[in-house]
Amino acid sequence: MARPAPLAALAATVAALIAALVYVVVSPTLPAQAAAVRIMPLGDSITGSPGCWRALLWNRLQNSGQTNIDFVGTLPPQGCGVAYDGDNEGHGGFLATNIANQNQLVGWLSGTRPDVVIMHLGTNDVWSNIAPATILAAFSRLVDQMRASNPAMRILVAKIIPMGTSQCTPCGQRVVDFNNAIPSWAAGKTTTQSPITVVDQWTGFNTTTDTTDGVHPNAAGDQKISDRWFSPLVSAIGGVPPTPPTAGPTSSPTVSPSPSPSTPNPIPPLRCRAVYQVVNQWQGGFQAEVTVTNITTATQMTSWSLSFNFANGQTITQIWSASYTQTGATVIARNVNYNGSLAPGASTKFGFLANWNGTNSVPTLSCA
Repeated sequence: MARPAPLAALAATVAALIAALVYVVVSPTLPAQAAAVRIMPLGDSITGSPGCWRALLWNRLQNSGQTNIDFVGTLPPQGCGVAYDGDNEGHGGFLATNIANQNQLVGWLSGTRPDVVIMHLGTNDVWSNIAPATILAAFSRLVDQMRASNPAMRILVAKIIPMGTSQCTPCGQRVVDFNNAIPSWAAGKTTTQSPITVVDQWTGFNTTTDTTDGVHPNAAGDQKISDRWFSPLVSAIGGVPPTPPTAGPTSSPTVSPSPSPSTPNPIPPLRCRAVYQVVNQWQGGFQAEVTVTNITTATQMTSWSLSFNFANGQTITQIWSASYTQTGATVIARNVNYNGSLAPGASTKFGFLANWNGTNSVPTLSCA
């Protein structure tokens, strides 16, 4: 005898519910991936102008399996010839003492929320003949601000690379004195929750073969800096407590070989455009940055130079990522070995410190 239709329908429904329940019980639950470890490179022009050791370090980390990371910072990448996550806080010309005293790091931290900070800072303080104890007091304030942002912050602090330049003959010994004071400071400031690791960037670094100007690293210097950061950074990444992912979409690390030029009042020449911007100014001194962009559509530039005239007696005292001559008011700046090659649309930056008195008008630049 045939089963009544209603009973057959009921049996089919029960069977479907049982099958669904079994699937729910036995189906594996895939674990959510932890949020990327956020790493802030913090420093001055050695870190950010262009700071191509960051590109080498990023790609070595990726190739070694450290892929769940995000370099963070409020500054964009600069062209280093390879794709990398170039976000950073490498502010050319900045002093650790000014960053601390003006609470500049607080805003950078709130905008980027790092888990790890790798800090090569103090070169401009040493150049300015600020005592090691004063610089390290600024370091302590910066560390306090880092821990206020993240109580479990991992902090890597460099013994800075040496200096050997006729523009600051005493700086070589000043670096040694400063570096010698760092380990005892770190030992007194480190905690179990937020350890400080000292990374020796000084030993084995040669200002003759590893810099462009006795201060800023060339390609060989960039490789050495990257190599020294690598192992301590891997250890720091492994020590960061896992953070559960946030709900909803999250942004991926920004990977770009070059920044987008964005500063006011460009002066368009034939091959390139040079844009001048005062980024910091104080009584008697200022810091400026110049962005050089290849404005052609199909021509690879292999070198660049630009000239400008100061109208108010300004005098350059230090420059990075360019060579220069100044005769009276006239300044001529040229690329160095690592930033002369610019593809169509690509940009690079250089910066300098200079003196001023009374008026500091912006010069008109000619780029070729």
